[in-house]
Amino acid sequence: MIEQRKIRIGDRAVEALAFSLTDKNLIVLRGSRGYIMCGYLNLEAAEKFNDVAVKITGVSTIDDALKANVVSCTKTAKDLGIAVGQPIQDVLRIIA
Repeated sequence: MIEQRKIRIGDRAVEALAFSLTDKNLIVLRGSRGYIMCGYLNLEAAEKFNDVAVKITGVSTIDDALKANVVSCTKTAKDLGIAVGQPIQDVLRIIA
């Protein structure tokens, strides 16, 4: 099963996706400048591609992801002002 939503951030939007994998979900929130990913995805690969990528963990739904905080992020994300511990709601405004 795939759940897809648009999250409005002012006049912009972020696409939220949740893919069912066995009894767990893969979660991705994608904006025009970067993305937020759950622990299933590889931050080191995102770093190699110079992506603006943020990692969150302990989430199983899109709603959980929207309440999470940054666990780690790429250098390009840090260059945009994203930091470990930052609420995802703040990150959404940066990447939207």
